[in-house]
Amino acid sequence: MNYNEALNWIHGRLRLGMKPGLKRMEWMMEKLDHPERRTKFVHIGGTNGKGSTVSFVRTILQSAGYEVGTFTSPYIEQFNERISVNGVPISDEEMVLLAKKIIPLAEELEKTELGGPTEFEVITAMCLYYFGYVHPVDIVVMEVGLGGRFDSTNVIHPLVSVITNIGMDHVNILGHTIPEIAFEKAGIIKVGTPVVIGEQKEVAIQTIEDVASSRKAKIYQIGREMKVLDHVSNVEGEQFTLVTPFKTYSHLQTTLKGTHQVGNAALAIMTIEYLKAYYAFLVDEEHVYEGVKNTYWPGRFEELMSEPTLIVDGAHNQEGIDSLADTIKKRFPKQKVNILFAGLGDKPLKPMLEKLEDIADSLYITTFDFPRAAGIQDLHSLIESSSATYVEEWKAWLTDLIHTGKNDDVLIITGSLYFISEVKQYFQTIKISK
Repeated sequence: MNYNEALNWIHGRLRLGMKPGLKRMEWMMEKLDHPERRTKFVHIGGTNGKGSTVSFVRTILQSAGYEVGTFTSPYIEQFNERISVNGVPISDEEMVLLAKKIIPLAEELEKTELGGPTEFEVITAMCLYYFGYVHPVDIVVMEVGLGGRFDSTNVIHPLVSVITNIGMDHVNILGHTIPEIAFEKAGIIKVGTPVVIGEQKEVAIQTIEDVASSRKAKIYQIGREMKVLDHVSNVEGEQFTLVTPFKTYSHLQTTLKGTHQVGNAALAIMTIEYLKAYYAFLVDEEHVYEGVKNTYWPGRFEELMSEPTLIVDGAHNQEGIDSLADTIKKRFPKQKVNILFAGLGDKPLKPMLEKLEDIADSLYITTFDFPRAAGIQDLHSLIESSSATYVEEWKAWLTDLIHTGKNDDVLIITGSLYFISEVKQYFQTIKISK
């Protein structure tokens, strides 16, 4: 088996779709001699901000000299980045090794009443086996795939759990109300294991508190146990002060832009503070400052070029679009803003597009090669004013705009992270010569 064959086999599992539940994962963990019991974890769930929070935690710990594994999804630049060590994706050879280990198990599992594992279950099992037996690290920061209670990552028992926020996403699977979705997200809370939360909605907080109380899990919440003060947006990104039960950090600076990134950084720092206080992780103040400043996460208000300004942002749901709109207003109050959007058909597209219409001087809509992608006609029918412009061939359109756009214009490309991944890969192939 070579790398492409391994990747094709993994992607072939997509035909099984989503199958919530932990039985198949528990079966594979038993067969693999429980690699999930050999590793220390931080478990991060929520609707938005999971990836950025993972990156903040990882970079701070890495600044302190720890070797940190991460598990994230979806990927932006290459598939292997879903399993990384100190931010470096595992090698193609390691991916093949892991596939060879899991394929026989998947085939055996397929013959049972449980049925075969999904793509995400396969990748989760590969990750846990990798960090349990192939390349042990000091700690693994693991991002939830979808929901929490029945997500395949929920076979781990972390040192601390994190829930970033709760939004109306994946409603057909997680529920149609905030309390229902919050209950699913709170499913990652383990007995006696603390949870750090960034949620601000009272109905969601109440649900999380009920679950935490039933499991005797202490809560650390933004606005209560930790407070953000003196936040200002500057040229470099965001500057703020954070007060935790353990320490005050004045004038922290992150290059990730947007108020929501301040919240993500705060959750990460609180998580680090807990690891320091109760698990003897040796992280000094300077490591926190350095880690927050050096954190990078692709596809989140990421500037690809400056003349004209080209930014990609994976705002793939209503909460993401709201945060993007807020950041655009703060960052570009006087410039002409063009927005190109492509999204998935199972998202609440109408309110997302209406928000983008309000903020954009010119809104363009397109589609891309992905099974769940919404078609251009589907998107256009959702915009009542019909002020958006169709873009049939977004690659040619983007190349032309880069060469003909004015230097003071701003182009924001947003929507599905799968689309952002395609844009970034295409951007690497074109030569800019203005």
